[in-house]
Amino acid sequence: MLSYQHHYHAGNHADVLKHWTLLACVRHMQKKDKPFDYIDTHAGAGFYRLDSAMAKKTNEADEGVLKISWKKQPGLKDYHGQIAADIKARSYPGSPLLVKRLLRPGDKTWLFEMHPKTLRELKNHCEHRRLCHVRQEDGFQGLLSLLPVASRRALVLIDPSYEIKSDYQTVVTVMEKAWQKMPQATILLWYPVVDAGQIQQMEKAFAKSRMRNVHLMEMGIEDSEQPGMTASGMIVVNPPWTLADEFKATMPAVSEMLSQDKKSRCRHQVLVAE
Repeated sequence: MLSYQHHYHAGNHADVLKHWTLLACVRHMQKKDKPFDYIDTHAGAGFYRLDSAMAKKTNEADEGVLKISWKKQPGLKDYHGQIAADIKARSYPGSPLLVKRLLRPGDKTWLFEMHPKTLRELKNHCEHRRLCHVRQEDGFQGLLSLLPVASRRALVLIDPSYEIKSDYQTVVTVMEKAWQKMPQATILLWYPVVDAGQIQQMEKAFAKSRMRNVHLMEMGIEDSEQPGMTASGMIVVNPPWTLADEFKATMPAVSEMLSQDKKSRCRHQVLVAE
């Protein structure tokens, strides 16, 4: 059993990028009346207290959602609207709760989590008959068993802890298998930038894969030579057609605001064309 728990990291700079991207994709899916399925392979607890002992041990939200001057970031307006009440109450919604709040009749979520304590929290915060299905199951296998979904429309978030270093390559293999089962699915992969070499190898693996229309969007707050997670990124298969431009219009200013030296560290790259 892996030990990672997101309670220590909720609301940090990586969550800002991840949840802004996720929300943009949900909004795009909901432009059509037809229902869609949301699949979260590593769902976490779904809801976190920013004033808990675990959160206070790292204070990562202080350098993330609690540091942003929202009025100066118009590109974050929708994202802020979804979390403003939570922040005011010293809490933060995880990806499954963020999506659950936006579900329409017919939309469904499939949430996978292995950690027993976190699973109980996830069920408490998100499980809902016919709407949100919570499973104690390996998320990689769970994803592949669900695809293709009956709705024929899927939004997938893959967000492992990367405690197992091979996950950097495993995620590429799983995403390629998922794409083969459902080529029209929008698949989001979050990754931390701790070792630049690992990210370069992962990018090369995507470039060599059979997947099409794969974009990378990365935001940092420190130079990569610094220890720890200096940046994080999203790799998106079949992104909304406006997402890259919205990222380039929004995230450089956010990166500058969250960086200690007020430098912007963002990059967008098309890893595989359509």
